[in-house]
Amino acid sequence: MNDQQNPYDPYYPQPQIIGYDAYGQPVYQQQPAQAPQQPAYDPYAGQQQTAYGYDPYAQPQAPQQPQAPQQPSYDGYGDRQGQGYAPQPSYDPYESYGGGQQWQAAEPAAPAAPVAAAPAGVPGQRPAPEPPAPQPTRPAAPRRAEADDDRDYRTEQFSFIEEPDEDSEDVIDWLKFTESRSERREEARRRGRNRVIALVVVLVLAVVGGVGYLWSAGLLPGTGDPEQQGQAAGAGPQRRDTIVLHLHDTQGGSTSTALLVDNSTTKQGTTVLLPNALAVADSEGAATTLGKSVEEDGSSGTREALDTLLGAKIAGTWRLDTPYLENLVEYLGGIEVDTDTTVPDPQGKKGADPLVVQGEQQTLTGRAAVAYATFRASGEAEAKQLQRFGQVVNGMLRKMPSDATNATGAVEYLQQIADPSLPEKDLGASLAKLAERAKTGAYKTALLPVGQDGALAEGAGDSVVKDILGGKATALDASGVPRVSIKDGTGEDAVEAAKVVLINGGYAFVGGSKTESRAKSEVVYGDDAQKATAAEVAKTLGLPAGSVTKGKPAGTAAVTVVLGRDYEIPGAS
Repeated sequence: MNDQQNPYDPYYPQPQIIGYDAYGQPVYQQQPAQAPQQPAYDPYAGQQQTAYGYDPYAQPQAPQQPQAPQQPSYDGYGDRQGQGYAPQPSYDPYESYGGGQQWQAAEPAAPAAPVAAAPAGVPGQRPAPEPPAPQPTRPAAPRRAEADDDRDYRTEQFSFIEEPDEDSEDVIDWLKFTESRSERREEARRRGRNRVIALVVVLVLAVVGGVGYLWSAGLLPGTGDPEQQGQAAGAGPQRRDTIVLHLHDTQGGSTSTALLVDNSTTKQGTTVLLPNALAVADSEGAATTLGKSVEEDGSSGTREALDTLLGAKIAGTWRLDTPYLENLVEYLGGIEVDTDTTVPDPQGKKGADPLVVQGEQQTLTGRAAVAYATFRASGEAEAKQLQRFGQVVNGMLRKMPSDATNATGAVEYLQQIADPSLPEKDLGASLAKLAERAKTGAYKTALLPVGQDGALAEGAGDSVVKDILGGKATALDASGVPRVSIKDGTGEDAVEAAKVVLINGGYAFVGGSKTESRAKSEVVYGDDAQKATAAEVAKTLGLPAGSVTKGKPAGTAAVTVVLGRDYEIPGAS
């Protein structure tokens, strides 16, 4: 079957375009005839016919010798040869790219034999044109052996060329993209490192500046005034846990009282020592001392009296008799105290070694701890004995377990009767917190200052009551018994006489003290609600109404009376 081949098939050999004619039609290169035949004489046989009309650029060719007619045969393209169908040169669609395999040089076909010139003088005879110069022919495509004749095409019809890599430019672009992206990543890392370095430098400068400021302001630990540091840390609302401790000396019959304060806000623990001479109000509102209140009113009455006087919330009472203190120190394995005096053994013979030796870091057993805490030399002030009691408490807390479970176990070991206000579990938890403060050095001891008459000394409300206990000197409610304190400026002893007058008048006397001599008396109240009470106090003492003035009463008293020389002492001649 001779099918018409597609002239634009890339596998079909195409003729080569050598130019265009006057009508714009392409002119293809002609292939020489394979075997020229000898045709009959034709006066125009010497002219070369073009496939598509007149070619103004075509070169004259020599006339071909006629050859014998041949039996038409079919080539591999389905065209008959010898019947005016010259084989068309194959067209390579990739030739314009200049790549691929080069055509093999083919031997030029033998030039046709020149036609003999016609005899001269023959009319109408044209002179024979010169044979054209041999044109380079397109090499034939390589052919394989005819192995697959049953196919419409053979592999030798194809021209094998090296196709250009169309993705080469894409690969170059991808390499450029990856290179630029790597550069951007490296640049981002470099900028990130620069930012981190800058941030570290800023932080270091900030830390150094902050430390320098704190050091200059004396706010760093170990620098500046400790009292100022405590006041700065204590600014604002704070959370405190306060219990009262009573040490009963079963041998001597005396008592020692202290407040154990744990400030969880400032992380500070404090033992506040309370003198037995501290003036407090009893259950009936009458004035009494702390020592008498412990003996007469017991734990509950004393706790309420201290709460009212100091304005501090006391959670409970821990009564510790000296035998229990001895057992507790033995349970803890002894304590270490910097003793300030030598204490003889009360049960030892004459000339025996003392029970406690003066010196630093002295290890005290249970008996030695009790003897040192209760020792008071002849003529020695009560404050010295309280200081020794505070040292024993501090040494005991340093040896107490810091966890609530083991601390509660130590309390249960004593087998003492617990106060209803402070069960053993709660006491163990409080002691564990205080022990943690004592072991880290965040623990101190303070003495509540009082006058000879038992009243709070001036400034005590700011340094101890307010800063450590968080209390505030406030007047009693209108329904309560007004508390009145006295300052004697008469130059004589008028406190006792005025005290009797006030108690008989229904007022609670909370202390008296001496002051500088002055001419006129004065009745001072702090709260406007107590103005009427101050007027009544002045009337009771026989002072003029003009002596009542608003100011700051002493301590927690609602009204303070400052007696002058104009005060007439009852019973004085």
